[in-house]
Amino acid sequence: MESDTLVRLEHVEIAMDGEVILRDANFTLHAGEFVYLIGRVGSGKSSFLRALYAELPIETGEATIMGYDLHGITLRDTAALRRRLGIVFQDFQLLTDRTVRLNLEFILRATGWKDPDDIDRRIAETLTRTGIPDKAERMIHELSGGEQQRVAIARALLNTPAIILADEPTGNLDPETGRHIVSLLHDICRSGTAVVMTTHNYDLVRRFPARVVRCEGGRLSPLEQAAEGA
Repeated sequence: MESDTLVRLEHVEIAMDGEVILRDANFTLHAGEFVYLIGRVGSGKSSFLRALYAELPIETGEATIMGYDLHGITLRDTAALRRRLGIVFQDFQLLTDRTVRLNLEFILRATGWKDPDDIDRRIAETLTRTGIPDKAERMIHELSGGEQQRVAIARALLNTPAIILADEPTGNLDPETGRHIVSLLHDICRSGTAVVMTTHNYDLVRRFPARVVRCEGGRLSPLEQAAEGA
């Protein structure tokens, strides 16, 4: 694997409950690269991301992510892999009965952070980076959808991931807020973090061009340009 290649899949098959979701899939991801995975709802985009963070098994083919072979990956290696990934969900998956700070502190402590000053510093850094430095003491349920998604992105950034996997991160947002979120993800990518984002919103792909892969009919098909794929 090339030194800057983070993900390499060759002739991979992904199945769930005995049903093949993707077959003969080939995919590479390099450091600092932004990739859209486009396709209709139910086309297998989310399942593809789940396979990348070792929630769905790889049935056949070769699959390596940041040096981890996804075939038969152990629980210990799965935990280590996920610490190097940032995962952003469409429905945020935040603890709504806690403040923003406590949501982020929970993740840091769960991943080995102990020093209170280091924890406070890292929370402040990520909230500033995601544009909500003044929201630390707000309850999650008091925030708008866009603010909640920014918290989710801040959570994904806490442990300086090499890759962010964003599964329909704008799906529950109004168009303008969605554009702000995608712009933020591109800013993060420019700083060196690779991003794989699933979407069926072709307008966003046109507005923020990047490499595009189509998920359709159980296959992954690379497209040359974002505008051509929309």
